[in-house]
Amino acid sequence: MHKRFVAFALVVAVLLAACSRAQSTPAAGDTLSGRVTIFHAGSLTVPIQQLTAAFHKQHPGVEFATVSGGSRTVARKVSELGQQADLVFVADYTVIDNLLKPRFAHWNIRFATNAMVIAYTDRSKYADEINADNWYRILLRDGVVYGHSDPNADPCGYRTLMVWQLAEAYYKVPGLAQQLDDHCPAANVRPKAVELLALLQSGDMDYAFEYLSVAVQHHLRYVKLPPQINLGDPQYADFYAQAKVQVSGAQPGETVTKTGAPILYGVTIPTNAPHPDLAAAFLAFVLGPQGQAILREAGQPPLTPPIADAPDHLPAALRPLVQP
Repeated sequence: MHKRFVAFALVVAVLLAACSRAQSTPAAGDTLSGRVTIFHAGSLTVPIQQLTAAFHKQHPGVEFATVSGGSRTVARKVSELGQQADLVFVADYTVIDNLLKPRFAHWNIRFATNAMVIAYTDRSKYADEINADNWYRILLRDGVVYGHSDPNADPCGYRTLMVWQLAEAYYKVPGLAQQLDDHCPAANVRPKAVELLALLQSGDMDYAFEYLSVAVQHHLRYVKLPPQINLGDPQYADFYAQAKVQVSGAQPGETVTKTGAPILYGVTIPTNAPHPDLAAAFLAFVLGPQGQAILREAGQPPLTPPIADAPDHLPAALRPLVQP
């Protein structure tokens, strides 16, 4: 009797353990549930909306809370303000390296590219005259208003200053970068580049330095800059590297020198993420074929394949999707 009771107890224990594992680890095809908080670069607003909507359609039990801002600003929400996010997407992967690693992130995946353009509308002064050869002369004319984002908050801001430096070398116009800076008052510098869109559309600003993806997503006209200065072509990486901009560092009073390089977006799951497994499932979707197709259709060229800096630290679901 005693032996039969022990055997029965063992069977029950095994069944309970199996049930527990089945409940805690969803099998392939199971519907996920929970809430994912995403901090992301403002330029990713449209793609993130589309990606989360597509994932939610497959997994109706998953809800998303998204917070947009300049990449350096959203990273500092985690590192300095103690806010929790399940995922942090930035427009410059080095923001993760500079502001989140190693305490708040153990890995960094480069997943998308972009290029700098000058966005404008039909109402912009000299809209029918500006082109890739004369844009800097147009901007420096009296009465022309142009702007960019804050270099200390948003990579698009320091990339604008890099474009100006590269333009000085490319067009062989000494002092051009300083002229462009002098002609752009502080009132025309906003925390994130997408905040300039409303000024363009209202006619209060003629031109704004933006990412190509943003101009396409918002149906703006834009000047397609030469590849030597638009930070979008890897074959000009050596030329880009001559541009250098100082921005604020991780600690008060510190500065970091940003060096010109081809634009690469980055993403990580912070070490204090509330729902890291769910975040990994969503990121696997983003990096997979369907997610990359959504990025491409949104004018945000995906990096194929994505590149991880520390593949051994990645969640298992992400390892097959990246190259080291």
